Amino acid sequence: MPDLSAFPIASRWPAKYPDRLQLYSFPTPNGVKVSIALEELELPYEPHAVDIGRNESWTPEFLSLNPNGKIPAIIDPDGPDGKPLGLFESGAILLYLAEKTGKLISAGAAAHYETIQWVFFQMAAIGPIFGQVGFFHKFAGREIEDKRPLQRYADESKRLLGVLETRLDGRQWVMGDEYTIADISMLGWVRNLVGFYGAGELVAFDSLKRVPKWLERGLARPAVQRGLEIPKRP
Repeated sequence: MPDLSAFPIASRWPAKYPDRLQLYSFPTPNGVKVSIALEELELPYEPHAVDIGRNESWTPEFLSLNPNGKIPAIIDPDGPDGKPLGLFESGAILLYLAEKTGKLISAGAAAHYETIQWVFFQMAAIGPIFGQVGFFHKFAGREIEDKRPLQRYADESKRLLGVLETRLDGRQWVMGDEYTIADISMLGWVRNLVGFYGAGELVAFDSLKRVPKWLERGLARPAVQRGLEIPKRP
């Protein structure tokens, strides 16, 4: 039986099944990337809800695994060389899980790195920019009288959606016929932008042809539907 006692986070969120991958997360666009991937891969795992509304990601136990204080994070009791591995950053976790299983990432060196580049595109652009739209359109930023920041992030979101729209020309998924971690990395963010954030009109989402259909295909996947609700909110 794996021993997780070396990880202080396990004292706050004890593992009932320490032989399973431990997921510390919350159902946000970043969090659901990992739960969706785990559901798609059918890997045994144990989810732990880290309530970011109560600042649980800033507790000493969580910070011991991710000093940046952000979800998600994992402990894989069967990491490289059979040793437990703690890991944070959703993009890094997606890549780790894909390479661990040999699934959800395109085969062949060129396609492999091309998949990774689109995950990086999400991490570097879609996530941060869409998140700012959420702040200025949905959350506290909407009270700011000066609307130039909102417009700046809305315009950049339109541009990024245009990049994805172009990429999907003639493709069912970001990497063609193959559904990969590139798609998983973006699905929750696009869903949130037009759903929870209510910014569809702001970013002219209905003017797009391919991205809405891609989103619909992704959200129809049973593993995606399950992953979007994991962990359960307290």
